[in-house]
Amino acid sequence: MLEGLLEKAKRVAEQAEVFHVSQKETPVIFEANRLKLLQSRETERIILRLVKDGRVGVSSTNNLNDQDGLLQRTLEVAPYGAEARFTLPGRVEYSSVDGYDPAVEKVTIEEMVQLGQSMIDRVRREHDGLQCEARVTRAVATVSIMNSNGCAVSYIKSVCAMALEGNRVRENDMLFVGDHEVSPHPILDHRRLTDTVLQQLEYARETAPAPSGPVPVVFSHDAVAQVFEPSLAMALNGKTVLQGASPLVDKLGQKIFDQGLTLWDDPMYPDCAGSRICDDEGMPSQRIMLVDHGVPKQFLYDLQTAGLARTRSTGSADRGMGNVPSPALGVLIVEPGGTPYQDMLADIPDGLLVEGLLGAGQTNVVGGDFSGNVLLGYKIEKGRIVGRVKNTVVAGNMYQVLKQGLALSRERKWVGGALLTPAFCCQGVSVSTKG
Repeated sequence: MLEGLLEKAKRVAEQAEVFHVSQKETPVIFEANRLKLLQSRETERIILRLVKDGRVGVSSTNNLNDQDGLLQRTLEVAPYGAEARFTLPGRVEYSSVDGYDPAVEKVTIEEMVQLGQSMIDRVRREHDGLQCEARVTRAVATVSIMNSNGCAVSYIKSVCAMALEGNRVRENDMLFVGDHEVSPHPILDHRRLTDTVLQQLEYARETAPAPSGPVPVVFSHDAVAQVFEPSLAMALNGKTVLQGASPLVDKLGQKIFDQGLTLWDDPMYPDCAGSRICDDEGMPSQRIMLVDHGVPKQFLYDLQTAGLARTRSTGSADRGMGNVPSPALGVLIVEPGGTPYQDMLADIPDGLLVEGLLGAGQTNVVGGDFSGNVLLGYKIEKGRIVGRVKNTVVAGNMYQVLKQGLALSRERKWVGGALLTPAFCCQGVSVSTKG
C-alpha cells in the first residue's frame, strides 16, 4: 500500500516521503469515584510529503483508500510551500531500542477496571471525602516511514499509563492532589502512585501561611516538568534559534546555568515509553548532550531546520499532532544531584515545596519566565513540612533561578514517559500571597 503511493509520488516529484502511523488504544475512565467510560479506538493516518520544483508540499488523510486524492492535494499545495533545504535520508542501519512489550496487549479490560477502582478505593479508605478521577490506558502504535531515497523503517511501541486525581471542596477551600505513571510494560500495581497521593494528602492535612519574598523553593519532579521543561525545550529547539527567539542564540559553549545542571536528549533510553529507533523523518535516534555542567552544547534540528542552519540533523524531527516535522525533544534526561530529597528539604529554614502550579505556561515561556498560582504546595519551616499553602503565587525566570545555587535531588522520577528528572531546589524565587 505505502509502496504504491511512494511510486506514484516519485514519478511527479524530486523527493517523496510517506509516513504512516496506526494505533490501538483502550482507555478506562473513572469519574466521581466510579467507572465512567470504557472504549477501544483504532486510528490510522498517512502523511505524504514531497518536493516539487524545489518546494515542499505536505498533506494527510485518514482514508487509506484515497491515495490518488492525497497525492493530488499534496501537489496542489507544493507551489506555496517552503523552499526545500534538505535531502531525505537513504538506507540506514538502526540500533535496537526496547520500546515494545507484547505483554501490554495481553492486559485485560478486567485488570484495567480493577486497577482503576482499587486506586480510588485505597485513597478513599483514608479520605472518604475525596472525589476521584482515574484513567488506565493501554496502547500500541506502529510507525512506518519510506522515502524516494531508499529509507524504509518500521517500529512498534507499547504504552501503559495510569493516573489518579482527587479533589476536595470545603467551603471556599479547594484541594487538588494527584499523580501518574507511564511505562512501555504492563502496570498492574498502583502502590507507588497511591502512596504518593496519600503522602500529598497527609502533607495537606494542615494549612500554613506561605512564606513571602525571595525564598528557597523546591520544585518537585512534576513541577520541574511544568515550570522548566517547556522553556528548556523551546530554548534548545533549532527552529526557535533560527528565528532568533531563543535566549541561547550564540550562547553555545558559554556558562549559562549552574554547574550542577547537565541535560541529555536520549531517545535510545532503555525501558522508556518515549524511546524510538528513529525520528519522524527516518533519521536514527542518538544520545545528544544538550547542557554539560551548565554549558549549552547543542541545539536540536530536523532536516529542514538543519539545512537552514547549515548544519546536520540531530534526528529530532517530531510530527506531534501536525503533518510537518519540527524539531523537538525526544526523551529529556536530567542528571541527578548528590543530595537525598529529604535532606534537601531539611536544609531549608523557611521556604516552599511546589508540587504543581496553575497557569504556569501563560507567561513568556520562550524568555524563561514562569508565574502561576500554587495548585499544590507546602510551607517548609526549619526543615519540616508544616502544612499546605493557599492563595500563593510563585514567579521567576529560569535563567536567573537556574544560574547558581541550584541543588538537585539524588532521586529521579519519570514524568510522562519522556522526562527523567530530579527535584530542583532554587534559591531566591519570588513568592507572594494574599489574605
